[in-house]
Amino acid sequence: MLTSPKPIAIAAPPAALAFEEALLRKLNQPGPRYTSYPTADRFSEQFDAQAYCQTVSERRAMGARHALSLYLHIPFCDTVCYYCACNKVVSKNLGKAVVYLTYLQREIAMQAALFDGMNQVEQLHFGGGTPTYLSDRQMSELMAHLHRHFQFASDQLGEYSIEVDPRTVTPKRVVTLRRQGFNRLSLGVQDFDPVVQKAVNRIQAEEDTLRIIDAARFAGFRSVSIDLIYGLPKQSLASIAQTLEKVIAASPDRIAIYNYAHMPHLFKSQRRIADSDLPAPAVKIDMLFLCIQRLTEAGYVYIGMDHFAKPDDDLAIAQRQGRLHRNFQGYSTHAESDLVACGVSAISAVGASYSQNEKTLEAYYRRLDLQQLPIARGIKLNMDDLLRRLIIQHLMCHFELSLASIEIAYPVRFAEYFAAELTQLRLLEADGLLTLDQEWISVTMKGRLLIRNICMVFDRYLDPHRTPLRYSKTI
Repeated sequence: MLTSPKPIAIAAPPAALAFEEALLRKLNQPGPRYTSYPTADRFSEQFDAQAYCQTVSERRAMGARHALSLYLHIPFCDTVCYYCACNKVVSKNLGKAVVYLTYLQREIAMQAALFDGMNQVEQLHFGGGTPTYLSDRQMSELMAHLHRHFQFASDQLGEYSIEVDPRTVTPKRVVTLRRQGFNRLSLGVQDFDPVVQKAVNRIQAEEDTLRIIDAARFAGFRSVSIDLIYGLPKQSLASIAQTLEKVIAASPDRIAIYNYAHMPHLFKSQRRIADSDLPAPAVKIDMLFLCIQRLTEAGYVYIGMDHFAKPDDDLAIAQRQGRLHRNFQGYSTHAESDLVACGVSAISAVGASYSQNEKTLEAYYRRLDLQQLPIARGIKLNMDDLLRRLIIQHLMCHFELSLASIEIAYPVRFAEYFAAELTQLRLLEADGLLTLDQEWISVTMKGRLLIRNICMVFDRYLDPHRTPLRYSKTI
């Protein structure tokens, strides 16, 4: 049980980042997280399975031989966490997974046939839901099916990760996952405070989490990542400070600290959270600052948005080398890879396109029963989309942009093509978020926390007078 909280002193900002509370309040507005550009709300049913197959054919005709990144969505959970905004199916009926795996394997085979001859996989991620909802045997069969249909890089070269729930796995299961081919582990923690855990219906003993981290290291996992959330109901500066202390002591390789986006109009489970239990906006900003302060003091590198990593972690190295990328799983080290996603609601990014699978099990199964890829919608990117995607990626990952590099890659004069955007950027420059000259856009330490706001300037789909309620706030 946590002891009575002491007042939390907020010290001066860490040297790596600048923190100005008044500015954060001023610019804290709904906006995309830019795991893709254009964002998923711009996908259309006009982009279907046939369009996707055409895109793959174009990649083949171009001689594309980039390594693939695979994502598999396992939607099942046996309990609901009230904060969750993922596409999930809550059920204690484990038989549902049997049916789902039959269809998932069918989709995997169809995708593998499309990519025959260019199917070298260097990155694999299992997300959910709770991927470890599957039994050891089911996971082994699924991994064997993947290896029959795709070529996988060696364990030393490849990055093969899985999200686990410390409440439902044992140290023995962790060892088995390593033997099954996974070499990176991600654990959801959110907050160790039992009052907060009860408020979000996720009771998770600290000892269980630490036991899984120890087991991962014993089993030889290359990386362990922990997910936290700030802004949860009943959460306070004191509770999150104690959670941070425990997490830092556990010394994970990566830490993601997400802003809880309370959108009960979109997510039914969030309606069980009372608005009155949520921390005030000013307290949320203090929580964010405290997280940044404590983690940077502990030696973690601020990667961007909500991600931190140890200096010797692949993410930090990729950022230093200019190889960092951002996709639907967050920051990634495989910028050149096409992302092939399988499972209900999963989103692929192949060439100049995005495509999303059907969002319900019924529709997903129906498509596959018709021997069709279960693609419900997507988008084919035009030159303007590709140009803006490149700019947003550079800013999100590296906090700077060479204007000359854009003019070399695309037939545009930056100052003319983005005249309106440059006008908006100068307003942000006046706020100290960036510096702008004839050659570079450089995000300042103050601006890094508001990188989403900067990227929104280049989003031609956003209505500047009305940002949709489906977006979370930028802080």
